[in-house]
This record gives sequence, structure tokens and C-alpha cells, in this order.
Amino acid sequence: MNLTKFSIDKNRISTMILLAIIVMGIFSYQKMSRDSMPPFTLRVASVVASFPGAGPERVEQLVTDKIEKTIQELPELKEVNSTSRTGLAVISVALKDEIPGNKMQSVWDRLRRKLSSLQGLPQGVHIQLNDDGLGEVYGVVLGLTSDGHSYSEMKEYADEIKDKLIRLPNAAKVVLGGEQSERVFVEFDNTLLKKYGLTANKLKQFITSTNILNSGGQITVGDQQIILEPTGNFNSIEDIKNTLITIGSNGSQLIKLGDITNIKKGYIYPPEQLVRINGKDAISIHVNLKEGSNITALGKEVDKIAVEWQGKLPMGLDLIRTSSLDTYIEDKVDNFVVNLLQSIGIVLIVMLIFLGIRTGLLIASLIPIVVIMTLLIMYLMDMGLNQITLAALIMALGMLVDNAIVVAETIMVKMEEGIERYKAAIDAFSELWMPLLISTLTTSAAFLAFYLSPTTMGDIVGPIFVVISIALLSSWVISLSIITLFSYLFLKNPAKEEKKLSLIDRVIKNLKNYYKNIILVALRHKVKVTLSIFLIFIVSLYGFVFIPFVFFPDSDRNMITIDINLPEATKIEKTKEVVSKLETFMRDSLQVNSKKMSEGIVDWSSYIGKGPASYDLGYTQDEPNSNYAHILVNTTSFGVNNKLISKLDKFTFENFPNAAVKIGKLASGGGGDPIEVIVYGKNPDKLSAIAESIKLKLFNISGTKNIKDDWGPQSKKFLIEIDQNRAQKAGVSSQDIATSLATVFDGFKTGEFREKNKSIPIVLRANTDQEQSLASLEALNVFAQGTGKSVPLLQVATIVPKWQYSKIKRTNLKRAIRVTSGLKSGANASLVTKELLPWLENSAKDWDKGYSFEVGGDAKKSAENMGPVIGFLPISGFIIVLLLIIQFNSVRKMSMVLMTIPLGIIGVVIGMLIFGTPFGFMPFLGVISLAGIVINNAIVLIDRMEVELTNGRNINDAVITACLQRFRPIILATFTTVLGLLPLYISGGEMWEGMAVSIMIGLLFGTVITLIFIPAIFSIFYKVNYKDYTFNESLMED
Repeated sequence: MNLTKFSIDKNRISTMILLAIIVMGIFSYQKMSRDSMPPFTLRVASVVASFPGAGPERVEQLVTDKIEKTIQELPELKEVNSTSRTGLAVISVALKDEIPGNKMQSVWDRLRRKLSSLQGLPQGVHIQLNDDGLGEVYGVVLGLTSDGHSYSEMKEYADEIKDKLIRLPNAAKVVLGGEQSERVFVEFDNTLLKKYGLTANKLKQFITSTNILNSGGQITVGDQQIILEPTGNFNSIEDIKNTLITIGSNGSQLIKLGDITNIKKGYIYPPEQLVRINGKDAISIHVNLKEGSNITALGKEVDKIAVEWQGKLPMGLDLIRTSSLDTYIEDKVDNFVVNLLQSIGIVLIVMLIFLGIRTGLLIASLIPIVVIMTLLIMYLMDMGLNQITLAALIMALGMLVDNAIVVAETIMVKMEEGIERYKAAIDAFSELWMPLLISTLTTSAAFLAFYLSPTTMGDIVGPIFVVISIALLSSWVISLSIITLFSYLFLKNPAKEEKKLSLIDRVIKNLKNYYKNIILVALRHKVKVTLSIFLIFIVSLYGFVFIPFVFFPDSDRNMITIDINLPEATKIEKTKEVVSKLETFMRDSLQVNSKKMSEGIVDWSSYIGKGPASYDLGYTQDEPNSNYAHILVNTTSFGVNNKLISKLDKFTFENFPNAAVKIGKLASGGGGDPIEVIVYGKNPDKLSAIAESIKLKLFNISGTKNIKDDWGPQSKKFLIEIDQNRAQKAGVSSQDIATSLATVFDGFKTGEFREKNKSIPIVLRANTDQEQSLASLEALNVFAQGTGKSVPLLQVATIVPKWQYSKIKRTNLKRAIRVTSGLKSGANASLVTKELLPWLENSAKDWDKGYSFEVGGDAKKSAENMGPVIGFLPISGFIIVLLLIIQFNSVRKMSMVLMTIPLGIIGVVIGMLIFGTPFGFMPFLGVISLAGIVINNAIVLIDRMEVELTNGRNINDAVITACLQRFRPIILATFTTVLGLLPLYISGGEMWEGMAVSIMIGLLFGTVITLIFIPAIFSIFYKVNYKDYTFNESLMED
């Protein structure tokens, strides 16, 4: 089917289809989802196992090891990492990248069944597999702050606000932070219990047997079945107090539970998480976006509710925003839309300047039509607007006009030859549809490796392939239908008389004349020129040594994150004290105010004991720990972040010597430390010694900061060594001792109290202060749970202080200690690693057998994410080769095109060095896209040489004529691509800067080199001799 013939003959149908595409495209744009990044799959889950009271080594040996070996049975497993600490094992399970997202749930279900049937675990170990909610981002965060109100008052209002937010059409989940777990405490005095002949265990039995919520079955009355519901469950605190306890030798006496115990409602101690906003106690409210919804719309809905509730709250309670991913994404999307419009404007101007008003407008009309058509198809494919898809559109702008330029130029040439407009348009389709399709597909195929990559980074950048393919194929369709129709309708037959050249035509003519002189010299010395180009390419590869490497730049969000880790087992009150001191410094010295500072910190929120729900792709919530705090700091602008980080680094270094404080910008590539060394071995002491030597080496390398290992310093524990002989003589068992200790220090659950829709655990504990000391431990009495008899603890046991490692980390069942380092402003991870690696390799020779190291950080992330892409490049290469063979049916011509691919590297290296931008994943993406564009130029040149030979020119003239005829279109396509990327370079942020530079400068040099290299290598392959060649000046006019 001839698209051009159909569009001209059925021009009304073509026009209606075009209008329908435009209208539906504009409608689709308004309905498209908006987010920071495309959706991606996290192939990770965590297994959490609690083993109360056990030290890290016991947890590792008795719990972690068994769970890890069970996990290892999964054939889909990629890596398993574990942390064993006091009373808790946390195991991270990572699946292979090849596992599709729709298959993961079956893997997790299989693992859950394996864990539930796991044998040999100590009694009391509880295992939980967390595979839900990973990768979810709670981008909109509110904070309810209190000034003088109790926590219960705050919680009541927070629950009501949460209920309101969860009803929003764009909200998927709403969770609260800083929520304190309620308990009903039944506190007893062992001495008093002994007086009545009671024990803690007997109290527990009375409470449990009274507080029931069981069905009594059903009774048949006539023809009806009536449910029997026994009463007895606790509905109020008074019900618990009025519980009757039998006492006396024969159980004939009754006493109320409230008469012998103190019963009260309270909160669990120590709290799992404390939240402070701008130094005030608070509850945070985190809102998660529904999949496929618009986060900016969600933000507006939340703002509306926040304004409504602020008017209802009593004085002293305030509802404020603490994290606003919606406004950041709205700004980024708006900026990218502006960049896209600027790029469209730039390309339009270039078209008008190079081609004149009529032809320029005709070709430029392709751009908005293709962009709208691409948006329509994206919407139908359920693809939203984000930084990746919008950047892909910007990248495609310069490429998609190539088809229209070639089509319009071919029609104009045919009309100049006297062919009637209708026939010229139809003949142009017959001549161009296959070469343009091949050219489009080869350019698209260059991006295929990113789409095929199974990694998370592949999920993120894979849409670039889809969007560019849609845009280029849309350009091919529109160029051969609508542009040919417009050419038929609006292009005039050229006048017979010679027309006056415009300024740009004269400039192009002069440039073409210079190019002619250069190409004649190059063809006379074709072997030297070709060898020189290859030599320049080899030298440029060496230039990579001088380019710093950054796998992924930090986020350009106006936000700083602070992670504080105090020694393991530090009380949460001490962590809060450190946070308060840091908050005071921020408020007094760094916070923006009307008098002193106009740039700095706007506000902050502190999460003590447990981090917040994930508020950005660059942050992941960790397991709770009393020694940990995370502070989210909002700043006036991204530009002030480095200055604030330096001041905060200095303050924390001078004031918190025992704390590991990590301060930095939000990470874009999923977080983590840029420098990481993992050491494997068996003996914890030797691992610790090796880690210390690595930390010392890193300390002496310029640019490093926040150097630490993930095991931390050793902590103390008290070993209660029971003398079984004495215990038996005293009438107490090991279980009695353990129960007495647990009752005093932790208490134990005896049931649940139901209040409205809440279920509150009832905890039975000794009536002592919540905080205990070594002196109170030594004075503790142990009670026999069967008889109520008591003996001093020290009479039956000895308290032995011991040191232990706070955490034991393992990777793939091997003990592993990670030494990590941050980077000072301006420092580079690749240079630090380059200096560290030789020292590591030399030091490892002196380590004992069985000890080894692995480099992680940016180096590992680069290998894991770029490796699969590189692995799929042969597939892209094979498709390109196949398409070239289809196009040219010649191995030599196919080889010539492929040989131009590396030539763009020359410009990339020069651009990186001139602009001082580091190489990384995004510039690597630019190199791949550059290859597709350079291939396009080579195809255009060689295809024209074939046409000239077919038209009867001798091979010498055909080569030169093809170069001169394609000079203008190639230069025009280069200018449109390079200038179209300028807005992305200027205002796209650090993430896109390197990619824009690699394409722009790489294409400029690649185009110049291609215009010389292709004719030279063609002449070598086809043995074309230009030694005695005389140029025919009439070729300049063809």
C-alpha cells in the first residue's frame, strides 16, 4: 500500500485522522499519570526473626544460619544478606534479575511455606517474611505537631485525619509515624502475691481464663438457630480491676484483681519510634500514591484536607507539610515540558533558517504532530509522564525531523527535474519508504539493550527505547503520509529563472565548498586519513583515564538527609538527646529567618529509633533500632545543599565523637555509599582488625569522610550463670529464674483488652521502675512460680559481664564486614577506589587463608547495572547488522556503517573533558544513543552513493556527489539534535547533564568525522582511485 497515494487521494480522510490524533493526543496528555520515575520492580524481600534475649552470636548460630540455608534452596536466589543482633535476625533476600515481576509472588509464597515448616529453631522464635510494600514511596508527608498537648490527644486527631486521607481517590495507603503502642499494664508486687499464696503465672491464668472471646455455639429454638455468646471479655479497665481471684488454701476466698495489683493504661517502653518536627513532638502522616495515578493531583487533594483540618485543630496543634515529592515532581515535569517546548522551538527556528519559511514550516509541522501522536500512544500503553519519558522525547526531537527533511527534499528535487507534484510525491514514497524504515529501526535498535536489561536500572531507563521507537515510527508514518500531503498541497514548482540565494544558503554553499576541498584531499590520501581517524579513536579511549566516574548523580531535590548511628544498645533517650542538640544548632545557625538568613534550612523532621516510611526512591526504611535516627531536612534550594552539608559535617564531627553521622544529598540511584569494601572471613576479631586497617587507609585518602564499618564497636552484656545445685536446693528452676527476670524487666502478655475498634495487649509485670540498674539486678529476688517461694538472685546465679559484637553480618552464608566511606564535595569515587585497590590487593596477601575482599559501592552498582546492558548490546548489534544487510545487500557497506559507531566516542571524551562532567550510567546511555544517530548519517551517505551509481555516474563522481548532496541534510539533522538538547543540558539537572554533553559534543565530532571517514573507507573498500582525479565543478550544483 502506498501511504502517500492514499493520503493524497483520500485527503479528507487523512485530515480527519490527523485531527482525531491531535484532539485525542491533547486529551491524553491531560489524563496521563505523572511521577518522578517510571515504575520498576524490586526483587527483594526481608525475613525478620525475633529471638528475645539472645545475643548476636546465638542468634546467628541458632536462627540466622538455619533461615539462610533454607533461603539458599531457592533456585531464583541471587544474594542473601543477614544481620544478627541482640534478639533479632534480619535477612535480606534478593532474587535474580531475570525473574519477572509477575512470577515473584509465587517465589515468596514458596519461601513462606519453607520458613513455616522450618524445624530445629529455638522455642519462642517468631519468623515473618516481609514481601509487601517494597518499593512503595510515600511521597506526601504531613506532620501533626504538639505544643502542650498529650500524645493521646494528638493520636486521636491523627487517626481522624488518616481516615479522611485514605478516602482520597489517588491515595493507596496512609501510615502514621511516631505511633506509640498502647498497653494495659497489670503491675504486681511479688511480696504481696506471696502473702496471698499467688504467683505471676497464677495471675496470668486467671486473667486469660476470664478474658474470653469465644463462641458458645448455637441452640435450636423452634425453627431458628440462635447463637450463644458468653460474656467475660474485658471491655473497660474497670472490668479488669473487678476480675475475681481465688485465694486461700482451698480457694474459698475471693479478691478483686485491682485490690492486689495496679492496673493502668500506658505506652510501651522504650518506644519504637519518636517523631519530632522542627523540634516539637509530632506524629507524621505518610500518604502513598495509587499505581498509575497522578501524584500532583494527590498533593492538591492532601493540601485541601490539610487546610480544612488546620481550621478544626485546637490551639497548640498544627498540621504542616514535611515532605513534598508531589511539588518536586510537578516542578520537574513542568521544567521538562518547558525544555520540550524550548527544544521544539529551537528545532523550528533551525528549520526556518536552513530551509526557508515555506519548506521550514512544512517540515517543522511534523514535530508537534509526532509529539502529540507519541503522547497518545504512550497513554494507550499506560505510560506516564516522568523525567525519563520526557527526556526521551527531547532526545528524539532532532532525530525525528530527519525523515521529513529527506522526504521533502526528495520531492523538491523531483519537482526541479520537471516531474509533476503528484507523481513526485508518490515516487518519493516508493523510493524512500524502505531506506527510511531501515534507518528508523537501526536507530531504535541501538536503545534495545536498555529495554532488555532485567535490572532495576533497566526498568527505569527502558522506557527510553519505547518512547524513541514510538516517536521515530510515528515520524516515519507522518513523513510518508501527512508531510507528503502537505508537500503536494503547499510546495510550489520551482521557477525556471535563477533565484537569489539567501544568507543561510550562501553560508551553506561556502561551507559545502570548504567541505569539497577537504574531501578531495581526504580521498587522495584515504589510507592516511582512515588510519589517522583510527589513531585518534585509540587516543580518545585513553582519555577516559582522565574522566572521573560517577555511576549516578545525587538527586537535585532541595533536601538533605542525616543518618545518626550511636553505639549499639544505646538508649533511645540518648539518641533523642543527640538529635535535640543537632536540632538546636540547625535552628540557631542554619534555619532561614527574615532577619539573618535568606538561604538555608526551611524545616526538618526527625525520626528517632526508626526511619520514616520511604519518602523518595533514594531512601529505604531500615529495621528499627534505639541507637538510630534519621533527619529529613528541607532546604531553600538544591544549590545551597553542599554548603549546609559542610557546616553540618563540621558540627557533628566536633560534637558527637561516638556517633557515626552520615550527611548528604538524597541519592538518585537507590542510595548506598559510594565507597565500599566487603571483607569475608570466619573469625570476628580478625575481620574487625582487617576492617580497622582499611578504615585507616581510607582516612589517609583525600576526599573521604564518614568512614565506618557496619559491625560497629563491641557492646556489653550480662551473662546470668545459674548454679543448678544451688537452684535446686532453693526450690527454683532455670525457668523460674528466666520468668522472674522477664517479668521484672519486660513483663509478658496475658491477653488483650478491646476498646472500640482497637485491640490493646495486657502486660503483666512486676511493680518496679521501668529502668533498671546493675544494683537492682543484684538485689532481685527470684520467685518459684509453683510455690511462690523467693530467693535472692545472687544466691542461685552469678552475674558475669562480657563483651560481644553488636552485630554480625553475613553475605551468602559467610561472615562479612563492610567498610564504607562517603565523599567530600568535589571528590570522586572512581579516583578513591583507584588509589585504594592496589593497597587492598597487596594487603590481602598477608591475610590468613580464607579471608578475602570484594569492592562494592559505585563500582559494584556500575557492574551490576551496566553489565547486563553491555551483555545485550550484541543483540542490538545483530539486529542492526541484519537491517543493514536488508538495506544494502552488501557485507562491505554494512561493515562501513558499523565502523562509524565507535567514532562518536572521540567527541564524547573531548566533551567530557571540556565540560568537566563525569562518566557514568547516563552518559553511557548517551553513547549508545549517539551510535544510533551516527549510523543514520552513514546510511544516508552510502544510500545516496548507491542512487548516484544507479543513475549512471562514474564511481569517483558518485562518491563526491553523494557527500555534497547529503551535506546539508546531515548538517541540519546534527544542528537540530544538538541544539534541541541544549535545554536539557542547561536546566535538566545533573542527572541529564552528562548524557546531553555526550550526545551533543559526540555528535558534532562524529558528524564531521563521518563526513570524511565514509567516503574515504568507501574508496578503500571499492578501490576508487583519486590520484589523478579532476573535480567537475558542475557537481556542486547537482
